[in-house]
Amino acid sequence: MSYYTDFKEFVSEHFSVTRVLKESERGRVSVVRHETSGGSYVLREYTGDGQAYKQLTGIRCPYLPEVLEAVSENDQVIVLEEYVSGDNMADMLQGCLFTEKETKRLSADVCKALYALHSCGIVHRDVKPENIIIRKDRAVLTDFDASRVFKTDQANDTVILGTTGYAAPEQYGISQTDARADIYSLGILMNIMLTGEHPSVKLAKGKFGRLIRKCTVVSPAYRYRDILHVMEALR
Repeated sequence: MSYYTDFKEFVSEHFSVTRVLKESERGRVSVVRHETSGGSYVLREYTGDGQAYKQLTGIRCPYLPEVLEAVSENDQVIVLEEYVSGDNMADMLQGCLFTEKETKRLSADVCKALYALHSCGIVHRDVKPENIIIRKDRAVLTDFDASRVFKTDQANDTVILGTTGYAAPEQYGISQTDARADIYSLGILMNIMLTGEHPSVKLAKGKFGRLIRKCTVVSPAYRYRDILHVMEALR
Protein backbone atom coordinates (compact mmCIF):
# COMPACT_ATOMS: atom_id res chain seq x y z
CA MET A 1 0.00 0.00 0.00
CA SER A 2 1.37 3.45 -0.94
CA TYR A 3 1.70 6.47 1.34
CA TYR A 4 -0.85 8.24 -0.90
CA THR A 5 -3.43 5.50 -0.20
CA ASP A 6 -2.54 5.46 3.51
CA PHE A 7 -2.96 9.22 3.79
CA LYS A 8 -6.24 9.18 1.86
CA GLU A 9 -7.58 6.54 4.25
CA PHE A 10 -6.30 8.53 7.24
CA VAL A 11 -8.18 11.62 6.06
CA SER A 12 -11.38 9.63 5.44
CA GLU A 13 -11.18 8.11 8.91
CA HIS A 14 -10.34 11.22 10.93
CA PHE A 15 -11.99 14.10 9.02
CA SER A 16 -15.51 14.82 7.80
CA VAL A 17 -16.50 17.28 5.06
CA THR A 18 -18.50 20.25 6.35
CA ARG A 19 -18.79 22.14 3.05
CA VAL A 20 -17.43 22.16 -0.48
CA LEU A 21 -15.70 25.39 -1.49
CA LYS A 22 -15.30 24.58 -5.17
CA GLU A 23 -15.52 21.63 -7.51
CA SER A 24 -14.40 21.17 -11.11
CA GLU A 25 -13.12 18.53 -13.52
CA ARG A 26 -9.68 18.89 -11.92
CA GLY A 27 -10.90 18.11 -8.42
CA ARG A 28 -12.52 19.42 -5.27
CA VAL A 29 -11.68 21.80 -2.42
CA SER A 30 -13.52 21.23 0.87
CA VAL A 31 -13.58 22.46 4.43
CA VAL A 32 -13.16 19.45 6.71
CA ARG A 33 -13.54 18.99 10.45
CA HIS A 34 -11.20 16.89 12.57
CA GLU A 35 -13.40 14.40 14.42
CA THR A 36 -11.41 14.55 17.68
CA SER A 37 -10.27 18.18 18.02
CA GLY A 38 -13.16 19.78 16.12
CA GLY A 39 -10.69 21.97 14.25
CA SER A 40 -11.38 23.05 10.66
CA TYR A 41 -8.96 22.51 7.77
CA VAL A 42 -8.96 22.75 3.98
CA LEU A 43 -8.70 19.52 2.00
CA ARG A 44 -7.66 19.72 -1.64
CA GLU A 45 -8.01 16.74 -3.98
CA TYR A 46 -7.06 17.35 -7.60
CA THR A 47 -5.27 16.13 -10.68
CA GLY A 48 -2.05 17.98 -11.40
CA ASP A 49 1.38 18.81 -10.05
CA GLY A 50 1.71 18.83 -6.27
CA GLN A 51 5.34 19.93 -6.13
CA ALA A 52 4.58 23.48 -4.98
CA TYR A 53 2.46 22.24 -2.08
CA LYS A 54 5.16 19.75 -1.11
CA GLN A 55 7.79 22.50 -1.00
CA LEU A 56 5.52 24.64 1.17
CA THR A 57 4.81 21.88 3.70
CA GLY A 58 5.64 23.10 7.19
CA ILE A 59 6.64 26.62 6.10
CA ARG A 60 5.10 29.27 8.36
CA CYS A 61 4.26 32.66 6.91
CA PRO A 62 1.44 34.89 8.26
CA TYR A 63 0.46 35.79 4.68
CA LEU A 64 0.06 32.18 3.48
CA PRO A 65 -1.98 29.24 4.82
CA GLU A 66 0.22 26.59 6.40
CA VAL A 67 0.39 23.39 4.35
CA LEU A 68 0.26 20.51 6.80
CA GLU A 69 0.66 17.62 4.35
CA ALA A 70 0.84 17.19 0.58
CA VAL A 71 0.91 13.76 -1.05
CA SER A 72 0.76 12.80 -4.71
CA GLU A 73 0.69 9.67 -6.83
CA ASN A 74 0.28 9.48 -10.63
CA ASP A 75 -0.78 13.15 -10.86
CA GLN A 76 -3.38 12.67 -8.11
CA VAL A 77 -2.75 15.18 -5.31
CA ILE A 78 -4.15 15.39 -1.77
CA VAL A 79 -3.36 18.43 0.38
CA LEU A 80 -4.35 19.19 3.95
CA GLU A 81 -3.84 22.80 4.92
CA GLU A 82 -4.75 25.43 7.48
CA TYR A 83 -8.26 26.86 7.18
CA VAL A 84 -8.03 30.65 6.94
CA SER A 85 -11.10 32.28 8.44
CA GLY A 86 -11.99 35.74 7.16
CA ASP A 87 -13.58 37.71 4.33
CA ASN A 88 -12.94 36.83 0.70
CA MET A 89 -11.69 39.87 -1.22
CA ALA A 90 -13.87 39.05 -4.23
CA ASP A 91 -16.97 39.19 -2.02
CA MET A 92 -15.83 42.47 -0.50
CA LEU A 93 -15.39 44.00 -3.96
CA GLN A 94 -19.04 43.24 -4.75
CA GLY A 95 -20.06 45.93 -2.29
CA CYS A 96 -17.41 48.63 -2.64
CA LEU A 97 -13.89 49.48 -3.77
CA PHE A 98 -10.82 49.87 -1.59
CA THR A 99 -9.23 53.20 -0.70
CA GLU A 100 -5.65 53.92 -1.74
CA LYS A 101 -4.55 53.44 1.88
CA GLU A 102 -6.27 50.06 2.12
CA THR A 103 -4.95 48.99 -1.29
CA LYS A 104 -1.40 49.92 -0.32
CA ARG A 105 -1.57 47.98 2.96
CA LEU A 106 -3.22 44.84 1.56
CA SER A 107 -1.05 44.82 -1.57
CA ALA A 108 2.03 44.98 0.66
CA ASP A 109 0.71 41.86 2.44
CA VAL A 110 0.30 40.07 -0.91
CA CYS A 111 3.85 41.13 -1.81
CA LYS A 112 5.11 39.50 1.40
CA ALA A 113 3.22 36.31 0.53
CA LEU A 114 4.71 36.32 -2.96
CA TYR A 115 8.18 36.97 -1.58
CA ALA A 116 7.86 33.83 0.55
CA LEU A 117 6.72 31.81 -2.47
CA HIS A 118 9.34 33.21 -4.84
CA SER A 119 12.07 32.53 -2.27
CA CYS A 120 11.09 28.85 -2.60
CA GLY A 121 11.21 29.05 -6.40
CA ILE A 122 7.40 28.92 -6.62
CA VAL A 123 5.31 31.02 -9.01
CA HIS A 124 1.70 31.37 -7.80
CA ARG A 125 0.20 32.03 -11.29
CA ASP A 126 -3.32 32.82 -10.01
CA VAL A 127 -3.21 36.01 -7.95
CA LYS A 128 -6.78 37.36 -7.92
CA PRO A 129 -9.41 38.55 -5.39
CA GLU A 130 -11.00 35.09 -5.08
CA ASN A 131 -7.69 33.74 -3.74
CA ILE A 132 -7.19 36.40 -1.07
CA ILE A 133 -8.71 36.17 2.41
CA ILE A 134 -8.71 39.20 4.71
CA ARG A 135 -7.99 37.84 8.19
CA LYS A 136 -7.96 40.47 10.95
CA ASP A 137 -7.08 43.23 8.44
CA ARG A 138 -4.25 41.13 6.97
CA ALA A 139 -4.30 39.70 3.44
CA VAL A 140 -3.60 35.97 3.14
CA LEU A 141 -2.87 34.58 -0.33
CA THR A 142 -4.39 31.12 -0.80
CA ASP A 143 -4.82 28.38 -3.44
CA PHE A 144 -1.61 27.02 -4.96
CA ASP A 145 -3.38 24.61 -7.34
CA ALA A 146 -2.09 26.54 -10.37
CA SER A 147 1.35 27.17 -8.86
CA ARG A 148 4.50 25.75 -10.36
CA VAL A 149 8.16 25.50 -9.46
CA PHE A 150 10.45 27.47 -11.80
CA LYS A 151 12.75 25.21 -13.83
CA THR A 152 15.92 26.72 -15.28
CA ASP A 153 16.06 24.25 -18.18
CA GLN A 154 12.50 24.85 -19.44
CA ALA A 155 11.50 27.20 -22.29
CA ASN A 156 7.81 27.46 -21.35
CA ASP A 157 5.19 26.12 -18.94
CA THR A 158 4.14 22.54 -19.60
CA VAL A 159 0.61 23.19 -18.31
CA ILE A 160 -1.31 26.39 -19.07
CA LEU A 161 -3.23 27.51 -15.99
CA GLY A 162 -4.42 30.83 -14.61
CA THR A 163 -7.42 33.13 -14.73
CA THR A 164 -8.19 35.13 -17.88
CA GLY A 165 -7.76 38.83 -17.22
CA TYR A 166 -5.24 38.24 -14.43
CA ALA A 167 -2.84 35.76 -16.05
CA ALA A 168 0.31 37.22 -17.59
CA PRO A 169 0.78 36.81 -21.38
CA GLU A 170 3.63 34.34 -20.87
CA GLN A 171 1.24 31.96 -19.09
CA TYR A 172 -0.29 31.18 -22.47
CA GLY A 173 2.81 29.38 -23.75
CA ILE A 174 4.88 32.34 -24.94
CA SER A 175 7.67 31.62 -22.44
CA GLN A 176 8.23 30.07 -19.03
CA THR A 177 6.60 31.97 -16.17
CA ASP A 178 8.71 33.33 -13.35
CA ALA A 179 8.13 35.78 -10.49
CA ARG A 180 7.28 38.54 -12.97
CA ALA A 181 4.08 36.71 -13.95
CA ASP A 182 2.84 37.19 -10.39
CA ILE A 183 3.86 40.85 -10.54
CA TYR A 184 1.63 41.23 -13.62
CA SER A 185 -1.33 39.67 -11.81
CA LEU A 186 -0.68 41.81 -8.74
CA GLY A 187 -0.86 44.91 -10.95
CA ILE A 188 -4.26 43.82 -12.29
CA LEU A 189 -5.40 43.08 -8.72
CA MET A 190 -4.44 46.54 -7.45
CA ASN A 191 -6.27 48.22 -10.31
CA ILE A 192 -9.41 46.15 -9.64
CA MET A 193 -9.24 47.09 -5.96
CA LEU A 194 -9.08 50.79 -6.81
CA THR A 195 -11.32 51.10 -9.88
CA GLY A 196 -13.28 47.87 -10.19
CA GLU A 197 -11.98 47.61 -13.77
CA HIS A 198 -9.14 45.98 -15.70
CA PRO A 199 -6.39 48.58 -16.37
CA SER A 200 -7.02 48.23 -20.12
CA VAL A 201 -10.50 49.66 -19.45
CA LYS A 202 -9.79 52.14 -16.66
CA LEU A 203 -6.36 52.75 -15.18
CA ALA A 204 -6.01 53.97 -11.60
CA LYS A 205 -4.86 57.57 -11.26
CA GLY A 206 -1.60 59.06 -10.04
CA LYS A 207 1.24 57.09 -8.46
CA PHE A 208 -0.80 53.88 -8.33
CA GLY A 209 -1.55 54.15 -12.03
CA ARG A 210 2.15 54.45 -12.86
CA LEU A 211 2.99 51.50 -10.59
CA ILE A 212 0.25 49.35 -12.12
CA ARG A 213 1.30 50.25 -15.65
CA LYS A 214 4.84 49.04 -14.97
CA CYS A 215 3.58 45.84 -13.33
CA THR A 216 1.41 45.00 -16.35
CA VAL A 217 3.74 45.67 -19.27
CA VAL A 218 3.28 42.86 -21.82
CA SER A 219 7.00 42.04 -21.92
CA PRO A 220 8.28 40.68 -18.56
CA ALA A 221 11.63 42.36 -19.21
CA TYR A 222 10.07 45.80 -18.67
CA ARG A 223 8.15 44.99 -15.48
CA TYR A 224 9.56 45.35 -11.98
CA ARG A 225 12.49 42.95 -11.70
CA ASP A 226 11.21 41.23 -8.55
CA ILE A 227 8.60 41.58 -5.83
CA LEU A 228 10.97 43.51 -3.56
CA HIS A 229 11.04 46.30 -6.14
CA VAL A 230 7.24 46.39 -6.12
CA MET A 231 7.27 46.63 -2.32
CA GLU A 232 9.70 49.52 -2.53
CA ALA A 233 7.47 51.28 -5.07
CA LEU A 234 4.44 50.83 -2.79
CA ARG A 235 6.26 52.65 0.01
